[in-house]
Amino acid sequence: MQHKYTTLFKWINILVDYLILNIILFISFLIFNPNLGVMGLYDFRLILLISNLCWFFCSNIFDLYNNILKREAVPTMTANIACLGLYILLSVNLKIILPDLNISFLSLAFMAVFFSLLLLLWRTAFLLLRKYRRQFWIQYTNVVIVGTSTVGTGLYKYISTNTQLGYNVLGIFGEDTPQLSPDVKYLGHIQDCIDYACAHDVQEIYCALPTSDSETINRLLQEADNHMIRFRLVPDVKGTIDRNFMVELYGFMPVLIPRQEPLNNKANEVVKRVFDILFSSLVITFLLSWLIPLLGIIIKLDSSGPIFFRQLRSGKNNKPFYCLKFRSMAQNNQCDDLQASKDDMRITRVGRFIRQTSIDELPQFFNVLLGDMSVVGPRPHMIKHTQDYSQLINSYMVRHLLTPGITGWAQIMGHRGETKETSAMINRVQADLWYLENWSMFLDLKIVLLTVWQVLKGDEKAF
Repeated sequence: MQHKYTTLFKWINILVDYLILNIILFISFLIFNPNLGVMGLYDFRLILLISNLCWFFCSNIFDLYNNILKREAVPTMTANIACLGLYILLSVNLKIILPDLNISFLSLAFMAVFFSLLLLLWRTAFLLLRKYRRQFWIQYTNVVIVGTSTVGTGLYKYISTNTQLGYNVLGIFGEDTPQLSPDVKYLGHIQDCIDYACAHDVQEIYCALPTSDSETINRLLQEADNHMIRFRLVPDVKGTIDRNFMVELYGFMPVLIPRQEPLNNKANEVVKRVFDILFSSLVITFLLSWLIPLLGIIIKLDSSGPIFFRQLRSGKNNKPFYCLKFRSMAQNNQCDDLQASKDDMRITRVGRFIRQTSIDELPQFFNVLLGDMSVVGPRPHMIKHTQDYSQLINSYMVRHLLTPGITGWAQIMGHRGETKETSAMINRVQADLWYLENWSMFLDLKIVLLTVWQVLKGDEKAF
């Protein structure tokens, strides 16, 4: 079972280990080689490179950074001690392998031993923090289990006893009152599952029903999607579900997941947020700092009303936020219900130009900086449209598991503008779900570049 923080803490361990290694290298050379000279500096850089490569080699041999949250303390320390033993052996023999190095044997030995002591101290501290961490360090994810079979109860006990995974199992639902052991909390009938999940902030549901009961499973999956609750299927006996699932192993038990979500990984989420902050800061500093006062004067001269237009839209987890735009329409009382259409009489002269060039969307970089939006993601819809289309389109609400964006995969694929027919919105939703399942930083950069190209060449759907 891999928790969403696994990759993040893997890279934290890697960065801290290499930081300790290189600091100790530098200190040891300063202590034992105070007069390095030109040749000594050359040898120092060479030793720095070789030592880092040695640690990379040793850590990969002993698989030091995989399963960083799952692996038990004793196997973790055993692997670290074995890895350090090999690293010390390689380090102290560098002088023998490269006798012409202008570096003392004492400095190499000091570096290897002191690095080993500090790394073991850091790894011990990490294991203690992992065991006794508090809510502010890793937020626990509330989960429930559906199905009182041996698989369901087994999964309940596995999650309950592996607290380092960051999951808090609230209980189990079943068809009727089963004979369960005292350490398993029974929550009620299956039909009460979704209501309970909504009332108790449950983020994930693990379904351990027999796969032959496909009607109940599909109903639970659809209801979970509609309420933005992630759904995991734990196969029990033979059966078929009309959907492609991915398999993850929770201990010895396979769990089927209906879609991959790269941005549910905390490390990917941090990378995307850093990109959003940097990109939006550059746009605000070098573009909006002079464009807002200039365009503000033009908008004011063209029509009465404010410079900016604020509208409540559906954000991540369906939380509403005020989306900012340059005002492109005359003030009216239909702005929260009626989409803009071609030759819309509400659009002003200046508004027509800034809408066709997408300049009206630029203030949303303030939304990005505040965290309500991302540079790339599903476009945020009006509250009314979210309410209407969530009743018409299956899995429509899944797009709200992501932070909405200024541009997105749906927009560069041509699914932008007015949605006169439900089929147009279905195409947009399908594109948004594809983005959710296939996110990468390179994909975001590609979307940004293609968006700029579309703006330059013009888009007939921008009106």
